[in-house]
Amino acid sequence: MSPLVPGTLSPTRSVPAHIPRPEYVGRKGPAPYEGPEVQSAETIEKMRIAGRIAARAMDAAAAAIAPGVTTDELDRIAHAYMCDHDAYPSDLGYRGFPKSICTSVNEVICHGIPDSTVLQDGDIVNLDVTVFIHGVHGDLNATYLVGDVDEESKLLVERTREATRRGIAAVKPGRQINVIGRVIESYAKRFDYGVVRDFTGHGINTSFHSGLIVPHYDSPYATTVMQPGMTFTIEPMLTLGTYQHDMWADGWTVVTKDRKRTAQFEHTMVVTEDGAEVLTLP
Repeated sequence: MSPLVPGTLSPTRSVPAHIPRPEYVGRKGPAPYEGPEVQSAETIEKMRIAGRIAARAMDAAAAAIAPGVTTDELDRIAHAYMCDHDAYPSDLGYRGFPKSICTSVNEVICHGIPDSTVLQDGDIVNLDVTVFIHGVHGDLNATYLVGDVDEESKLLVERTREATRRGIAAVKPGRQINVIGRVIESYAKRFDYGVVRDFTGHGINTSFHSGLIVPHYDSPYATTVMQPGMTFTIEPMLTLGTYQHDMWADGWTVVTKDRKRTAQFEHTMVVTEDGAEVLTLP
């Protein structure tokens, strides 16, 4: 298949005025997060609500995935679902991002912008959806098959999902954050997959990105000790070739340097007394 090229953007979608906006909307960037990584029971319950809406919005858009559908149409569906449930699409206006979700096709690692691009039979596409409601965010993504997909791509998607599951299973209070990446990288190496290093999981709560970094490779620097009540994402990006990337001129779309395919899955979770609870379930 030919490498992906940028499509045409549709006008910015509107959000009803009664829906509260994150503080960064209309600004160049978010205010630095200065709160704790361990959240209160009240904040965690709000994050369950945000995560549930985000998961259902993603499911609604995913149901429309088929050859001939544009990525902009997937954005429209997810945007409508979030607004219909009094939630703000966290992506919209974050550091100037122009759309409500990310749609990353084939060699796009992350942050693909929905546009006039038409999904083709045999493509894979990642939908990344984040919701802001009750003052908190819920963030998840998944990679989907479009029509009849080759076996190599199917296995990449299946194994990236499994890598995410293994990363979540590694979460335990008292362990360092780097155990997550160690488990994911060890699994990915079995298949000679690249593990993207420059884009990671992150702390999330009232802030979209709190400053906490969750690498998906074995990093000696990710020594933060997990504690009950900490909330963050795990979102490994695995590739069929190099983990290195190029950035499109739009400043957002990240593609593999060798233009080989890549897949990703993500959940937001809270550390519990004996493991992790996934907050982004429908």
